Amino acid sequence: MAESDWDTVTILRKKGPTVAQSKSKQAVAAAQRRGEELDTTKKWAAGQNKQHVITKNTAKLDRETEELQHQRVSLEVGKVIQQGRQNQGLTQKDLATGLDQINKINEKPQIIGDYESGKAIPNNQVMGKIERAIGLKLRGKDIGKPLEAVPKKK
Repeated sequence: MAESDWDTVTILRKKGPTVAQSKSKQAVAAAQRRGEELDTTKKWAAGQNKQHVITKNTAKLDRETEELQHQRVSLEVGKVIQQGRQNQGLTQKDLATGLDQINKINEKPQIIGDYESGKAIPNNQVMGKIERAIGLKLRGKDIGKPLEAVPKKK
């Protein structure tokens, strides 16, 4: 017992905090309360080999002031669709799903409603289907005029 010193205590197998634990918010807050010196750095592009490359043209983005939005279908086109549909006695659902094969465009009724109210982003395929179904032009200068039959090329 002469070798034992009552003032010194040796604790075996006490592990320090793991890397994940030392990076947690609780560990950082506890270290701040204890007054320990902290070195916090935000890793930029961590896990990538892009340490010194600027990926965006920040000056150009800073100069950009306008809000960018997708172009929507005009209300004029919406009214033409609505009038053409009503002239044929069709509801939005009838035009979309079709009671007969001639006026069917195979789209959801919601899409017809969006086009008529001007909320839809124009899609040339859908516009072409609606043009053929109601027989009126929806694109170009002659909006609202009857659709002319285009002869097929041989």
